[in-house]
Amino acid sequence: MTVMPPTGSLIPADAPFSAQQESWLAGFIAGIAAAGRRDSAGADAPAATIDVLIGTQTGNAELVADDIVAGARARGLGGRAAALDDVTPEALAAMSHVIVVTSTYGEGEMPDNAGLFWEALQSDTVPRLEGVRYSVLGLGDRGYDDFCQAAKLIDTRLEQLGATRLHERVDCDVDFEEPAAQWTTAVLDLVAAETGAKGTGGAAEAPKKPRSQWNKRTPYPSRLATNRLLSAPHSAKEIRHYEFDLGDSGITYEAGDALAVVPLNDPALVGELLAHLGASDDQETAELLRTEREIRIPSKELIADLVERAPASELAAVVAHGDRGDLDSWLWGRDLLDLLRDAGSKAPSLAELLPFLRPLQARQYSISSSPLAHPGSVHLTVASVRYDRYQGVASTYLADRVGADSTVGIYLQPNASFSVPADDDAPMVMIGPGTGIAPFRGFLHERAARGASGRNWLFFGDQHRETDFVYEDELTELRQRGVLTELDLAFSRDQAEKIYVQTRMRERSRELYAWLEEGAHLYVCGDASRMAKDVETALLGVIAEQRGRGDDDAAEYLADLRRAKRYVRDVY
Repeated sequence: MTVMPPTGSLIPADAPFSAQQESWLAGFIAGIAAAGRRDSAGADAPAATIDVLIGTQTGNAELVADDIVAGARARGLGGRAAALDDVTPEALAAMSHVIVVTSTYGEGEMPDNAGLFWEALQSDTVPRLEGVRYSVLGLGDRGYDDFCQAAKLIDTRLEQLGATRLHERVDCDVDFEEPAAQWTTAVLDLVAAETGAKGTGGAAEAPKKPRSQWNKRTPYPSRLATNRLLSAPHSAKEIRHYEFDLGDSGITYEAGDALAVVPLNDPALVGELLAHLGASDDQETAELLRTEREIRIPSKELIADLVERAPASELAAVVAHGDRGDLDSWLWGRDLLDLLRDAGSKAPSLAELLPFLRPLQARQYSISSSPLAHPGSVHLTVASVRYDRYQGVASTYLADRVGADSTVGIYLQPNASFSVPADDDAPMVMIGPGTGIAPFRGFLHERAARGASGRNWLFFGDQHRETDFVYEDELTELRQRGVLTELDLAFSRDQAEKIYVQTRMRERSRELYAWLEEGAHLYVCGDASRMAKDVETALLGVIAEQRGRGDDDAAEYLADLRRAKRYVRDVY
């Protein structure tokens, strides 16, 4: 794996190395030597080495990268994978064949482990890449306006820097497996042909980590053993605790992973939709809509079709403004049936509508348990989405329609970058308001089960302490046992002036910076649109205030934490 020096800047040739730089250099050289030994041990030197560079938020890109590396080696090529943030522009320029596999996060942003790479790639001092041959694979969701935007940006920038495109970029929708496999085969066959590689092209090795038989096509039918309300009955929110029995599935997970839940649509909504379309007796279509099609969230293609069919509709008027924020606000609380009613007599028939309905997707939730503390089960902490007649697909499916001891289709979504520190002595700071507490409940139970001596600090908040302090009893017990060293609470609406977790961070600026200086790992989980950005702004402010060296220094300090994998996020 190619790594970046801790400073993140170029070192003048005549400058003396610091101890940190010398340590990095020694490790880098040793890593290159070890990679060379791995690639050549017991075999002829590969015809060429393919560097697979990964940008991932949920782990799917890592699965594709494993397949690419295995496929490269099967063809007599070398193959190695690295996170994009672990690669400097200088190291990139020295590579011969590069494959980038990246997802897109939020509104067209780079995933968390690719942001530093992207910043470096835009620098005025970035080296030219004429010697690099490359191709890019994007993973995304066509339901978003900025579909595969991270892949598009990287693809264009590499070309601008002089790299030669091996194969056209392919942008994969949520069902990425088949197009990704076809693209992988095409790219690897091209490289093998160009370099005269002599492999067989067959499967050469198993993935680094054995893959579960359970996935979105064949989810495990897990018994829902527990469905417990965590928030108080008179809270403005409905937050529930779920426990799934893993039975004989063989599913193994780590604290910090995610669990995908395969939901079913509300039969009542299906019935309303078919009645509106005049197809109440169509049982085959009813089952299709209940189990396989998205009927809550309209696709972009359907919205465009409805605007064209009904230009005088309210939807058409909102779209005409050209403001995505206005459209999102208008769509909130509305579902497919609302849009059909808005279109009136211009609405499509059932046959015309079906091609616009996207496949019903699994919903992913951060796991809130530890396999050491909760063997044989996996726990989730989920807020039920309810807004007038609009209801969240998976959250209300779990809350309302899965009976006692009924089964739910689930599968694991590993998250290798979001996990408890390997060093049990390392301090840990966790920032997770609302349901963002989920993975940190698992982290704390994991640390307790491991007997870890490292200090643990949690920032948690919500609206009201009386109604929204979920897991209060557990957190109190963990504090009494000394597992939870510090607990800072921020209940925003218990006083006239709103207080958030970032408020508490600023109040404890000195202590927070001291923990970072002592090697703490810092984690953020929760809402990406506002909370995560506000927390990062507060964090930069804390660092700048305590170091007294300005905003640029604070940004570089935080970048160093990212490079060291000591500042990681699980945001959605």
